[in-house]
Amino acid sequence: MTDWIADCVFKGAIEAADFIHAQLGHDARTAIMTGTGLGDMADALEDPVGLDYDQIPHFPAATVQSHLGRLVSGHLQGFPVLVLQGRFHLYEGYTPLAVTFPIRVLQALGVRNLVLTNASGGLNPGFAVGDTMVIADHINLTGENPLVGSNEAGWGERFPDMTAAYDPHLRDIVSTAAGRLDLPFRQGVYAGLKGPSLETPAEMRFLQTIGADAVGFSTVMETIAAVHGGMRVLGLSTITNMCRPNVPAPASVEEIITVARAAAPRLAVLLGAVSNEISSLPMTGGTA
Repeated sequence: MTDWIADCVFKGAIEAADFIHAQLGHDARTAIMTGTGLGDMADALEDPVGLDYDQIPHFPAATVQSHLGRLVSGHLQGFPVLVLQGRFHLYEGYTPLAVTFPIRVLQALGVRNLVLTNASGGLNPGFAVGDTMVIADHINLTGENPLVGSNEAGWGERFPDMTAAYDPHLRDIVSTAAGRLDLPFRQGVYAGLKGPSLETPAEMRFLQTIGADAVGFSTVMETIAAVHGGMRVLGLSTITNMCRPNVPAPASVEEIITVARAAAPRLAVLLGAVSNEISSLPMTGGTA
């Protein structure tokens, strides 16, 4: 990435943030980015006001089924939040910079707590379809990184530490709330692939061998950018299908979306239960 490209993307994020602030009058410090089939979580917001992505300067277009491509501002249990209904993926042909552009816009808006949700395949044999897994760590198998190239000092330092990419305090808050609400809940490691082809049985075995509990095609790029920008990150995976290499079965996108949509209200309840604690956390260090 040249300095010119970095400068253009940085300025574009500022312009997009200024537009959003002018349209929505936003003051949220927490944002939720929804994955496949999970955009219905925005239905739980009070006083929602939205913008389509194509209205926002420089925003990429959402092209994937069930990703609505809409930014919604509202309140969750009385606390202001932003919900991004849909994300961008490497497999769509987007660069890591484009995939993480919304994260830079959120950073410019002053968001400091980022919740990333996704639909994923379960690799841990103890998991079941419909479980929610809080991401404790990830394995980046995409071959990509959004920080490659010239570092934009206004976004963060050159070599961000990733030993606690998924904030331990946020994980504890959500784990406690899930137990209190009696929601099916797991913790584990998320493997991020580029996609879009699903995993072969041999790849499933490999992922299990290296310690992955779930696999998907998103989240990793956004997490790296968010950590670079000084945000706390909470990752929540909905297990929409099980990857069993010894008894492989085809995975239907329609079935995956159906399971994810059924899980969306439960995730909204869970996040609503912790919105007070998350919103009350002290500010972190982002620089944009």
